[in-house]
Amino acid sequence: MKRHFLGFCLAAVLLIGVFCPLARAETPDFPAQALVLMEASTGQVLYEKSAHVQRPCASITKVMTLLLVFEAIDAGTLHLDDVLTASAHAAGMGGSDIWLKEGEQMTVDDLIKACVVMSANDAAVVLAEAVAGSEDAFVERMNARAAELGMNDTVFKNCNGLDEDGHITSAYDVAVMSRALMQHEKIFDYTLIWIDYVRDGQTQLVNTNKLVRTYDGILGLKTGTTSAAGSCISAAAERNGMRLIAVVLGAENTKDRFSAASSLLDYGFANWKLTTPELPELPELPVTGGMVSAVSLACEAPSGVLTASGDAEIGIKLILPENVPAPVEPGDVLGTAEVALNGDTVQSLKITAKTEAPAITFSSALQYFLACFFAAEAA
Repeated sequence: MKRHFLGFCLAAVLLIGVFCPLARAETPDFPAQALVLMEASTGQVLYEKSAHVQRPCASITKVMTLLLVFEAIDAGTLHLDDVLTASAHAAGMGGSDIWLKEGEQMTVDDLIKACVVMSANDAAVVLAEAVAGSEDAFVERMNARAAELGMNDTVFKNCNGLDEDGHITSAYDVAVMSRALMQHEKIFDYTLIWIDYVRDGQTQLVNTNKLVRTYDGILGLKTGTTSAAGSCISAAAERNGMRLIAVVLGAENTKDRFSAASSLLDYGFANWKLTTPELPELPELPVTGGMVSAVSLACEAPSGVLTASGDAEIGIKLILPENVPAPVEPGDVLGTAEVALNGDTVQSLKITAKTEAPAITFSSALQYFLACFFAAEAA
């Protein structure tokens, strides 16, 4: 009887293991007040805890500051080799800084480096003043950009994250602005620095993000700590073509924030993958009433499809008419390619004309007839 009972228990355990895989059944409870794990290319949230609870985020605020700085660089209104001068306001910042003196000059490149690596509050203010004329004007731009990105939980009161009443965001909003910053690939030239120098080697910068040295596939990003915010981090990493963003707000200490961030990333990489489907060969599309009988086609490239690890059926279906009437111009939309995941459409791609098909007119027909006639005569 005892053997039968033990055998029954073993069978029950095996069945539970089959139908409730540990990797997907439960997610661990990470040590922090608010967390989000987001896949960067799709913006899909893979894990969340108190994702929209408003709270301070300390120097992670600088993610938005850096986003506006890189957008100014892209627009040509700011350049990496520009030399900026520290104002009295910038020099008066407290907290983490590089001890800028009023009137001291530094390049945009070095100021970004100090802002990213050392989390320098004074450097952030110098950059903000260069972009918008004053920190107050820059903060207005920060809030406007946050609204554009759909960061509905966020109100910025300064550009560096020092504790201030009403300066709030959420783990979800941090992930959103981190995703936007990551579209500027140049940022990784700074976030992956471990040790560097400014002031001709006189001032050493050591990265506050210890994951830069320890986590496989890390892309860096931003840390922050204040008494009100606790220990915070937005950490990005890439493996097998998939980029993840792990946001940790309100950890009790730096050890917990790094542990939570790395565990979140591990969870994402273990349970999700990004697959880019391959387009099928495109046919030529017949044309009616045209000077040519068919046009060649082109299609938008599909983006990666996010799936849980394991079997997933991804396919592409071409939706095209039997023929199209002339005239047809290159770029005309003629159909769609639908990317489906397990039968559900997840992407719809435009199929366009690659070549032209002028309509037949009396003059074009006459020209064609004469060209054929003289070609036959010459033969």
